[in-house]
Amino acid sequence: MNVSYEWLKELVDVSVSPEELMDKVSRTGIEVDSVTRLGEGLKKVVVGKVASLRDHPDSDHLKIAMVDTGDDELRQIVCGAPNIEAGQTVVVALPGARIGGNEKIKRGKMRGVVSDGMICALQELGFSDAIAPKSFDAGIYVFDEPLTPGSDALAALGMDDAVLDFEITPNRADALGMRGVAWEVGATYGNKPHFTDQPVTETGKPVSDYLTATVADPTDAPAYQMRVVDNITIKDSPLWLQRRLWNAGVRPINNIVDVTNLIMLGYGQPLHAFDYAKLGSQEILVRRAKAGEALTTLDGNDHELDPDDIVITNGQQPVALAGVMGGLNSEITATTTTVVIESAMFAPTNIRKTALKYNLRSQASSRFEKGVDVGSINLALDEAARLMAELGDGTVATGTLSATAVKPEPTVVDISLDRINHVLGTSLDAATVTGIFEQLGFGVTEADGLFAVAVPTRRWDIHIEADLIEEVARIYGYDNLPNTLPTTTMTIGAFTPQQARLRRTRRLLEGLGLTQAITYSLVSDEQAGWFELTPSEQTAVAFPMTTDHSALRRNLLAGLIDAVQYNLARKQTDIALYEQGRVFPRSAGHSRPEENEYVAGVLTGNLLSKTWHQAAQAVDFYAVKGIVAHLLADFRLATPVQYLPLTTDAHLHPGQSAKLMLGGETIGLIGRLHPAFEQAEGLPATYVFELNLSALMKTDRAEVLAQPAPKFPAVTRDIAIQVAKTVDNATIEATIRAAGGKYLQSITLFDVYEGAHIAPGQKSLAYTLTYLNEAATLTDEQVTTAFDKVVAALQEHVGASIR
Repeated sequence: MNVSYEWLKELVDVSVSPEELMDKVSRTGIEVDSVTRLGEGLKKVVVGKVASLRDHPDSDHLKIAMVDTGDDELRQIVCGAPNIEAGQTVVVALPGARIGGNEKIKRGKMRGVVSDGMICALQELGFSDAIAPKSFDAGIYVFDEPLTPGSDALAALGMDDAVLDFEITPNRADALGMRGVAWEVGATYGNKPHFTDQPVTETGKPVSDYLTATVADPTDAPAYQMRVVDNITIKDSPLWLQRRLWNAGVRPINNIVDVTNLIMLGYGQPLHAFDYAKLGSQEILVRRAKAGEALTTLDGNDHELDPDDIVITNGQQPVALAGVMGGLNSEITATTTTVVIESAMFAPTNIRKTALKYNLRSQASSRFEKGVDVGSINLALDEAARLMAELGDGTVATGTLSATAVKPEPTVVDISLDRINHVLGTSLDAATVTGIFEQLGFGVTEADGLFAVAVPTRRWDIHIEADLIEEVARIYGYDNLPNTLPTTTMTIGAFTPQQARLRRTRRLLEGLGLTQAITYSLVSDEQAGWFELTPSEQTAVAFPMTTDHSALRRNLLAGLIDAVQYNLARKQTDIALYEQGRVFPRSAGHSRPEENEYVAGVLTGNLLSKTWHQAAQAVDFYAVKGIVAHLLADFRLATPVQYLPLTTDAHLHPGQSAKLMLGGETIGLIGRLHPAFEQAEGLPATYVFELNLSALMKTDRAEVLAQPAPKFPAVTRDIAIQVAKTVDNATIEATIRAAGGKYLQSITLFDVYEGAHIAPGQKSLAYTLTYLNEAATLTDEQVTTAFDKVVAALQEHVGASIR
């Protein structure tokens, strides 16, 4: 919420600078993100009065204005704004001025006529279209009150005001109004707010002469109040009101709509104003929408409603989506003369669902879904009626329509001094704690260290002991709490084996040159099913914010691919990312998904960059397999992992991908993305891997034994075989190892060849076999006997011919 420093000082005494206030409030529980001033960097912008106006001799749209800017002589300024007129009080940037975008204004000529400055629109001073008054969209801004020519225009516009950005958490929705902020700041500095509430003067007909109000189900609208203001005139709001709105990030519209927004900002209570003449009846009925019922909202969009939506109707058809947005058919316009004001409390869950469903989240719906102060519903309504009558020259009808109401009673919470000190580790006395509760504006009685605290309705977040303890802690000051150690037997903290394993996995991958990425756990419906290691069902979000985040992920690669696309769009072509996180597969027949730890990586571009002494080396399948093999070796698995061809995943290259099997279970995949998939996603050659860490961590480990260096020499034999292309290296190595005998130490593939002198459909593989007897020197006969058995096994089991 944007909090105006000047408005805040009207409500509570603040003796510190905005920057000091930001730091102090942030340390008491509500983060203040920043302090900004709309006029920062602007200079030499003054108030001017257009004394006379004449046409430019060489233009059909430019005017030559003689403007009083407080100098001895009038200043000649050429202006093209269609709304400029003699007698207006305007904003003038003098020569040498700095305006929005750090633009400097110079004295110059426009079509041969000297222009000594610039008459400005608010957008030229840095206002965004979202907050600049709607009535001045097409031209310069005109002040609605007399100001002294030559005075500071930035101050008149409130651009010298400091605006503090309060980051309001859902539990502190009481600070979504300036009065709530005033109570918070007052409690922080020991000052109580001073509100100047004025009574509403009722001089019109009884409100019952205008309409009736009914709520079909009180649980939908526990409080629903209305007032009527008659004989009003729609016009622009006065400058003081416009200043408050645009400094809070709200666009001024007209005096009636602006009052509803001002009250929302001041009290935290959203209001809505209906044009009485457009209601079409003298009845207001709050009910659930009928299936298929239609409503066009104020933004001009048509919506087909359903029974989850609460609507305001004229007894027959909807005129507003309760707590979310009004209907176009009851909008306040320039012809409005009678206004019906609504102040209510709606069921938060329904408001949230409706706002999300129709993408109509607003400041009003945000407040209704978090809760409102039931004690301010009628106060806000009365102040809105008083201001509308004052600013619109109208009369307030006598009485208030009350369809439903909630009695504003404080919540009483009991707590003891001992309990507070025990939890906080403090030695506070009863007087100190009583003072803190009184600073917060709570009613409190104390007897023998027992407190009965009456929490006002404006702090509806406080219900239990823990809430009160938190209030004491933050007002006393978190930095004032003593540092204490537990009095019980201390236990030295340590990571669990799983935590240690996950951290080691991250360190290994980063040591191999990969960079950690953290992506969303929610992905699109399509992405959720990519690269699944085992079939599972999808878990969808009931009310997704966007279609891109509508389902729980069942793989990590979808998010990493998005990260690669993001980097490629920014000219980063050599990418090596990994993510360690959870995926959420769901078995058939189960309503809740599992949570499994996975790790995945994606690489594209060059593994090694080109330098003066080496050529660039592109990422390939074997580089990625080496990363996976290194990672798996660190697990010291008792059962070896098997790499089997993977041809069933449409997102992976059928000739450059494999699935990893462990004890009959698929625990990972590795390979290049399918070229068609790469083209569709705008990716170059991209290689990926994914491992189920949960499965790996459950697998038995092999013991690691320290062995002395061998005393006797090893013997090597090379063998080159020709086999069918369909025979994989893993099968050949398994055959060699089975027949190799007890002295076979290692098998190394050192050559693969296909081409001339090799029959079609065949390939040549060459291996080095290493033999070692740790107890004695091997003889040629022993090695030859073992080697011959390998040759025979290869010929018999894989159809190999020896080259």
